[in-house]
Amino acid sequence: MVDSFTIQNVEVGGGRPFFILGPCGLESEEFAWEMARALAEISSRLDVPLLFKASYDKANRTAIDSYRGPGVKAGCRILGEIGRELGIPVTTDIHTAEEAALAAEHVDLLQVPAFLCRQTDLLEACAATGRAVNVKKGQFLAPWDCTNIAGKLRSFGCERFLITERGTTFGYNNLVADMRSLYWIRQEGIPVIFDATHSVQRPGGLGGTTGGDGELAPVLARAAMATGVDGIFMETHSNPPEALSDGPNQISLEQIEAVLISLMKIHRALSS
Repeated sequence: MVDSFTIQNVEVGGGRPFFILGPCGLESEEFAWEMARALAEISSRLDVPLLFKASYDKANRTAIDSYRGPGVKAGCRILGEIGRELGIPVTTDIHTAEEAALAAEHVDLLQVPAFLCRQTDLLEACAATGRAVNVKKGQFLAPWDCTNIAGKLRSFGCERFLITERGTTFGYNNLVADMRSLYWIRQEGIPVIFDATHSVQRPGGLGGTTGGDGELAPVLARAAMATGVDGIFMETHSNPPEALSDGPNQISLEQIEAVLISLMKIHRALSS
């Protein structure tokens, strides 16, 4: 049984799914506001809970010359201002213990990247902020390994946390999403999110950049919703082919409303 809690005005584990939506990276302040306003309007009209996401630093890009972002101070300021003005919770990835404290001043949910999910000092720093924490399950972990992550966070006094499933390494430059993982993690009493867009990545698949099968993201999201999850994570961009990071995996802003409608239909069918 998952214990429910809130992240600002969004309930986690209460039986109603929420959505983490937004672009992969903070490409510019103007762009972040345009995306946030558009997604807030759609979520309000459809009456679906929203957390807005964007990364201030893509610290694990494939190539040295890849775009990273504006940095922790500028990025978190932008996200904090978006959250306050639009009245929606915001989230971003942090990479060091120092960044956890800085980001917690502005964002509502701290995200721990998949490659750092077992970093004990980072988890402790996140817990110390008092913010809710979303840990992305590393592609190298089995679902039951998440109990050790949960144990660390609880030992540090953090009870508001989630685990995000985002695929498992499947040979070279490929991932596979195992829907059983969602069930097994939730059976441990841990709220679980399915990351539909990162699950269709082909890491490093284009040589100097990451490829992916973005057209499959809505397909996997529907499967995850039918399996039973607390939330769905989908990176969203107004023009994915022109995105500065992870373009092949992101769902277009033009498409996201139809995707949300279909996902909520599945949820209502299962709840009736």
